Amino acid sequence: MYDILKTIMVENLLLDADDVRPDASREDVGIDSLAVVELSLALRKRYGIHITDEELLELDTVADITELMRQRGTKV
Repeated sequence: MYDILKTIMVENLLLDADDVRPDASREDVGIDSLAVVELSLALRKRYGIHITDEELLELDTVADITELMRQRGTKV
């Protein structure tokens, strides 16, 4: 799941791959409110993972986002 998230962050959001680490905060990675919307859309369109913008804003780290992706039961 982490690899999928990292790919989206690098390819869709154009974030620096070196910054995308499980322990990195949203701020460390560079995910602002606009990027949250783009991430939510990319997860839904590419992988059918439904996570709202509000849910993403409540999560602190890349690992937290990855865990929520796992919880949503995707078959990716």
